[in-house]
Amino acid sequence: MNFWTSLVGKLWATIICLVACILIIMALFLLPYIDTNFSNNSGDIKRLFTYTAIIGFSMTTFFALFLLTKITQPMQKLISAAEAISKGEYSTRLSIVTSDEIGKLANTFNHMATELEDNIRNLNQEKEHLASVLRSMSDAVITIDNSGRIILTNPPAQKLIPKWKDIGWDLEQTEDLEGPTEEKVPKPLLALFERMLEERTDVSSDVHVKQGVWSVHMAPLYAENDIRGAVAVLRDITEQVKLEKMRQDFVANVSHEIRTPLSMMQGYSEALLDGMAASPEESQELIQVIHDESLRMGRLVKDLLDLARMEAGHTDIQRSRLDVNELLERVHRKFSVRSKESGIDLIYDKKSSDLVLEAADEDKLEQVLTNLLDNAFRHTPEGKAIRIVAERIGEGHASELQIRIEDEGAGIPQEDIPFVFERFYKADKARVRGAANGTGLGLAIVKNIVESHSGSIRVASQLGEGTVFSIRLPVEKDKS
Repeated sequence: MNFWTSLVGKLWATIICLVACILIIMALFLLPYIDTNFSNNSGDIKRLFTYTAIIGFSMTTFFALFLLTKITQPMQKLISAAEAISKGEYSTRLSIVTSDEIGKLANTFNHMATELEDNIRNLNQEKEHLASVLRSMSDAVITIDNSGRIILTNPPAQKLIPKWKDIGWDLEQTEDLEGPTEEKVPKPLLALFERMLEERTDVSSDVHVKQGVWSVHMAPLYAENDIRGAVAVLRDITEQVKLEKMRQDFVANVSHEIRTPLSMMQGYSEALLDGMAASPEESQELIQVIHDESLRMGRLVKDLLDLARMEAGHTDIQRSRLDVNELLERVHRKFSVRSKESGIDLIYDKKSSDLVLEAADEDKLEQVLTNLLDNAFRHTPEGKAIRIVAERIGEGHASELQIRIEDEGAGIPQEDIPFVFERFYKADKARVRGAANGTGLGLAIVKNIVESHSGSIRVASQLGEGTVFSIRLPVEKDKS
């Protein structure tokens, strides 16, 4: 700080000017008087006057230096400390130890700096704690100001917002913004945000975006009694909604599948009790229907239990070295009689000589082939063909066995293909040939068995031309 602009400098300059003015006035009026009336001692008086002026100037200078030491320098330290704190150096303290007002001011400043440092540290800790919580949350969190601009997001929200912006919903909202970094609340949340502002309370809703479903809870942020923004928490509940729908469909399908045989068994048993059978042959026919329906319901319950165990990871796989060629020949022989009765050609096409799996469950794979061939026979009309094609693909550790079941049946509509492996799903009941329908669980069981062997199954079909189920199984056991 410049000395002449300080308080002491100004005070010293004022005193000097005042003393100088007094001396000039005295020189103008007093010195001529001294020369006139004290001619003999005028020199001594002038020297005395000069000494008095020098002493006066010296005393004012000493007084200025004293004030500089006691006031200006502590004030400069205080100003420097305040500037340091304003730059974020909150550990700055003053070492002024006096009992006057400046000392009290220094102590007050140090106490204020300590309190400020503690508050800033606590705020930083809270901020870091909040940031850690937001970062660790799997839900998306978006903070919005009262004008609808996004001011804070956590990592899941940072990934979500660009995906929603790709839809093109936010183009109209961002045109009127001043800077490119400012973003408005996404359009799927706009109606909920406006409802929150209107009701001035927490609001919740499920938002459907593309193929996903999001549960959104939005709470207002208050500044005194005014809403200054909102915090929205978004949770992806797509899988939950899907599972809930599957559960509802599963209950409905199971109820439907069980109700049919139960109704028939009840109806035919009541007919027997009422004596409606006129002959032993009719009684035998009714009893046979009841027996068939009970077997059908038993198969349904067994398939449900097997599927539940598989999906729970309790599949009992008895792995051993398996010659798939022998298995396919046995299955071919088993269905040969059915093929002759149905007038359908059953062909086994062996395209590779080495068809051996190092670790597989023969019974489970036979169940897979039986289910697929049973479906193929039920969906293939008389005079057509069904082919079993087996070959080895690749070499070494990456080699796989591919088994294809190809039929020339009615085919599956393209919109139904993604759902054929779901429980109880039946694309077109008109395609079922014959009266014996399955339980609707066969393909779901097939998929679980194949995946338990670290394999994969795919389906390709053209409506009216036929269907191909392709199974790929690794030759060597998956070490993972």
